[in-house]
Parts: sequence; structure tokens; C-alpha cells
Amino acid sequence: MATKNRIFISFAIEDRSLRDLLVGQAKHADSPFEFVDMSVKEPWDSAWKTKCRTKIKGCDGVIAILSKNTASADGEKWEMKCATEESVPMVGIWAKKGEAVTIPAEFGKNKVIDWTWDGIAKFIDSL
Repeated sequence: MATKNRIFISFAIEDRSLRDLLVGQAKHADSPFEFVDMSVKEPWDSAWKTKCRTKIKGCDGVIAILSKNTASADGEKWEMKCATEESVPMVGIWAKKGEAVTIPAEFGKNKVIDWTWDGIAKFIDSL
């Protein structure tokens, strides 16, 4: 069996259900992708940035869920900045097609794709 890529999912806490959906998609028998979810699932104490950086550094890639909540999500923006600083490949996926989203500067010039199995699989396969 092939090794699964370690993926950190960056998301606004208001979009937790979307993260759960993405993780669930990877578990479908007909899903063209699979990964080990390394996202932060619980709020951490004051040392969360140190713990989070360690998790991100240990990942093969980052998927950032981009929604109307992203611009005001300080934690998600910090995670994006951290991924860039640590040279971890990152892709953004639109939470909702057609939704007006302000992409924060912390996301950089990374590619944004539609939330499709093929698009996500292509990113994961490129890692």
C-alpha cells in the first residue's frame, strides 16, 4: 500500500464542518485521493503556534479552505504564513463556488482551485 501524504488543513473555525467534509471525502471508497489529516482540531493553549508550526513542518502539503470567514480568521492566516515560511506546498480550495472571498496576503501567490476530487487529487499527487 502506498504511503499517504500528511496534509494540514487550514480553515476558519466557523468552517469546521467543511474540514470535516473534506476529511470524509477522502474516506469514500471511490475517492481518487487519500491523506492523513494533520489539522488543528482543538484550540490550544498559549503555545499553540509552536505546536502548530511543528505540525505544519511535518506535513507534505497544506490545503487552505477559503471562505467568507477566511479574511477575519487570525489562526488560519497565521497557518498560511507559517506554511509559506516553512516552504510547505499549499493550495487553496473555494469553500463555496461563487462566494465572494477576500484572499488574505498570508496566502501568497498560491494556486486556488475549485473543490473537486480531481483538483485535490492532482495537488496531493504532486507532493
